[in-house]
Amino acid sequence: MNFKMLTMGAMALAMMTGSALAATHTSALDDPAKMSPFFTDAGMKTMKSEAEFKTAWMAMKEEDRAGMTKECGDEAIAKSHDNFCKMTKQLGGAN
Repeated sequence: MNFKMLTMGAMALAMMTGSALAATHTSALDDPAKMSPFFTDAGMKTMKSEAEFKTAWMAMKEEDRAGMTKECGDEAIAKSHDNFCKMTKQLGGAN
């Protein structure tokens, strides 16, 4: 009985640790190194013009563009990066 309780406790701890680690995952859209080409300021509040945005977007690797587009599909992420996600959707066929 004690072995069963220890096993169940270890499994519960492993599951809680796994979910805690998953909750700390941040989006690529929160990565300043990836996002800075799209903004005019260091605080990433003012987006570049549509032409400059498209140039920066097309300069990225295809896999990075696909990942960012996918992340914009998540409602919570898209809400916090509204302007950026709108621009990526406008480029739809260009990526």
